[in-house]
Amino acid sequence: MIGSRQYDTVAFDVRDNATMLFFAKTTDTGDILDYLLLMRTVEEDFDESIYIEVNEQQFGGHNLISEASLTGNVLTLRLHEAAEQLGGATEIVLTWSETTENLDSIEAGVFRVLGDTLTGGHA
Repeated sequence: MIGSRQYDTVAFDVRDNATMLFFAKTTDTGDILDYLLLMRTVEEDFDESIYIEVNEQQFGGHNLISEASLTGNVLTLRLHEAAEQLGGATEIVLTWSETTENLDSIEAGVFRVLGDTLTGGHA
């Protein structure tokens, strides 16, 4: 099953032990209607983990994403197992508005967040 999500805003951020790509659907006044957060964490005592959070529901771990591909403004995430939090989706397709700010955030963050899971597509 494929879960498709459309966003108008993309932001990249780096924190102490995490790198993040934040996708949001917003209103004209800037309120967030829907979001998806991709986060790679690194702890001193643990391996790297990738987490996905969708509207306050988080799931993830060491073996969450089997493969990711980026083509234009489409990022496809193939999961190792179906995500109950997304209605059993085994693949998540994210699209976003092609603004300069969004493209800059994707360029700065997609490789840092997804790392070696990013195996296909064209940036």
